[in-house]
Amino acid sequence: MTQGTNPRTRTDLLLLAAFCGFLFFYGLGAFGLVGADEPRYAQVAREMLDRSDWVTPTLQGKPWLEKPVLYYWQAMLAFRAFGITDQAARLPAAFDAAMLIAAIYFFLRRFRPGSELDGALITASCAAVIGFARAAATDMPLAATFAIALLGWYAWFKSRTRVYLAAFYIFLALGTIAKGPVAPALAAVIIFLFVAIRRDWRAIPLTLWIPGIVLYLAVMLPWYIAVQLRNPEFFRVFILEHNLARFSQDLYHHRQPFWFYLPVFLVAMMPWTIVLIFAIVERARLIWSEGKQAFSSPEDSWPLFLFIWMLVPILFFSASQSKLPGYILPSIPAAALLVVEYLSARRNEAGRGDDKKLSPLFAAAHGVLCGLLIFTALSASLSAASIVINRHFSWGIRTYSAAVFAIGVTAAVLSRAGLRLLSRVTMFAVVVSVAAVIRFAAPIIDATQSARPIAESIQAFSREPVPIALFHVNRVQEYGLEFYLNRPAEKYEEGNIPAADHVLVAAQGTQSQVARLAPGRRVSYLTSIPAQKLELYWVGR
Repeated sequence: MTQGTNPRTRTDLLLLAAFCGFLFFYGLGAFGLVGADEPRYAQVAREMLDRSDWVTPTLQGKPWLEKPVLYYWQAMLAFRAFGITDQAARLPAAFDAAMLIAAIYFFLRRFRPGSELDGALITASCAAVIGFARAAATDMPLAATFAIALLGWYAWFKSRTRVYLAAFYIFLALGTIAKGPVAPALAAVIIFLFVAIRRDWRAIPLTLWIPGIVLYLAVMLPWYIAVQLRNPEFFRVFILEHNLARFSQDLYHHRQPFWFYLPVFLVAMMPWTIVLIFAIVERARLIWSEGKQAFSSPEDSWPLFLFIWMLVPILFFSASQSKLPGYILPSIPAAALLVVEYLSARRNEAGRGDDKKLSPLFAAAHGVLCGLLIFTALSASLSAASIVINRHFSWGIRTYSAAVFAIGVTAAVLSRAGLRLLSRVTMFAVVVSVAAVIRFAAPIIDATQSARPIAESIQAFSREPVPIALFHVNRVQEYGLEFYLNRPAEKYEEGNIPAADHVLVAAQGTQSQVARLAPGRRVSYLTSIPAQKLELYWVGR
């Protein structure tokens, strides 16, 4: 029986399929699209599908050239297969996350045997991976293709098998059409630093393999040429404004302090943050004690590669004037794999056939993080009514009891579990947390953060499409309404008042202002949406 079909592999793949299916795909439509990006990207994909245009992204009929096209292509295929829904809009990221986990599993099985299941499970259970796998955005397509490309390069570095180098160039090209030149730029820096530290300069000319470069250009270049020919402003808008200027200037009001990504990264690695800190401290101690020899042995090249891969995106985007949490998502797979390396080394220290027990301090610290995950999810259910009405948690005895219970039970279980069971016990906490969020927190998010209930209220009053107008409504609700209703919305405050009868979505307490802005029109109250502090009016002749 081949390695690829043995019973253990089949069991592993079934387990991974179940976990990824739940963590990434289950309940994708439990709450509507949130934020400004999700509905905006989904609407762009819908408009491209309606026009059967696979080249130019548009929003409300106008070119929208801020991002490349990979997410839009994936969403168009999902819309065509499953209909235009918020679930389908999120399928691309979920699929890309699952593809990343599969690539990690098969890479580790080939090059780090014995750690493949833990590596896949630990990466899949990181908070950032779960969160961005369930978002209609471009972050996961970039992170997944970028990570697979780097795994391909390292596989080639270890084996000198050029099929892996070809995979590196293909997925690097997909990363370029996922989010732009940041993919090859970061990959070049990571590979150069790795080669420079190891002083293996022969790897650079060997990496610059002409057939691989041709593959990269063949995958990446056709869309870039086509979109530039159809839209001469593309280079200025995308390259100059949304790459270079976004990095050097705070054009879109995303300024944060230099250290912004440190807490973001620690939260993104939940519940593996404590283990990662142990892994980093261990690696730093090794470098301090052994100096250059810490990088010389072939066995140390993989942790070094992961360490550089983890740090480069964080440091690069820390220098940017525009910072958003999703920018450092490409670092998360490397950090998760560092955790795997650390745990594997600790198990090897215990000796073959043994299972090293966790120290009480380690078990308590990791147990607190796992317990906090469960506590946060459970507290959402205990405070649901308060969130909808008052927009904040109601901290009471039940909430604190849930915290103490979750943390205590998890820490107690971990203190008795060995390292071999650490990922399984942690996955239980992650699954419980995700289940609680989908079951209890999702209705709150939908009611307070998504435009879906607003659109449903409008459709309840008029089955036929009617013009929509807004007054003092934020852009999150604006983009959401334009996706769910599939039509643009006019803004009263800009003097754009539809001539025809229409539905007006306005901030609470603005009816008198609306009447002054629309003289000679009859303004009739329809309903209110208290969770979002909005009111609906019918404005007729």
